[in-house]
Amino acid sequence: MGVSGASGTPYAAAVLRALLAAGESVDLVVSRASRLTLLDETGIAFRDAHWRDDLWHWLGRGADGKPGVFDPDVSDVRYWAAGDLAAGPSSGSYATKGMLIVPASTACVAGVALGLSKDLLQRSASVTLKEGRRLVVCVRETPLNGQTLKHLVSLDEAGAIVLPASPAFYAGATHIQDLVDFVAGRVLDAARVPHSLYRRWEGELGGASGGG
Repeated sequence: MGVSGASGTPYAAAVLRALLAAGESVDLVVSRASRLTLLDETGIAFRDAHWRDDLWHWLGRGADGKPGVFDPDVSDVRYWAAGDLAAGPSSGSYATKGMLIVPASTACVAGVALGLSKDLLQRSASVTLKEGRRLVVCVRETPLNGQTLKHLVSLDEAGAIVLPASPAFYAGATHIQDLVDFVAGRVLDAARVPHSLYRRWEGELGGASGGG
């Protein structure tokens, strides 16, 4: 899983918690730009040397930023520094099920679409595509300009799943965390990871419509 510099660190936290709850082992890359966003949105300074403590504090917060909402177990997370281009996920021979980028900034989208591999996050995404593994790109930006739209089309054509961070309201959300969990759940759906983060649409009598 990669976390890039777009606003939306609560989405990343929700996905990480759900992956761990599902029994998945996670290789985690946090970009340098995302650390600034994380500091702005949570007040947490994410440090390579203290990543385990910082991750625990981060995942323990709710979408409103209040600490102590969750008690996460981060023992199944393996952290890789963004500048470590010799890390395991930089090679196709390193076995993974796929990769999730949550949230994905437009700069990250461009880097992956163009194959720049300027850091471990982009390199890992490129490896995921070349190995034919599942890549889910949860883009979080609005509005989208033409160049970014072209990059997203390129990623789609390369086999990635482009999943905008667009919460839905039919699931009966009453708190911010419910909206965050809906997006996180859709990411996990795309990754084929079981979860119970939101109420699924089952249809209603009378022709009411739902959405994905």
